[in-house]
Amino acid sequence: MIKQDLVALIEKKRAELIQVAITNGLTSSVAIRYSQELDNLLNEYNRMYIKKVSHSTY
Repeated sequence: MIKQDLVALIEKKRAELIQVAITNGLTSSVAIRYSQELDNLLNEYNRMYIKKVSHSTY
């Protein structure tokens, strides 16, 4: 998956989550599911595109 596609999916899922939370409440089962799906997309983005931070000392 290319970066732009993943970013677009993240933005779409975030918008869906906001709408569902407004309609059904943040703790509704559908909002929780969408939140978990968004977390998974963000984790995938981090794995693919964020460089690992070095924990070495200088």
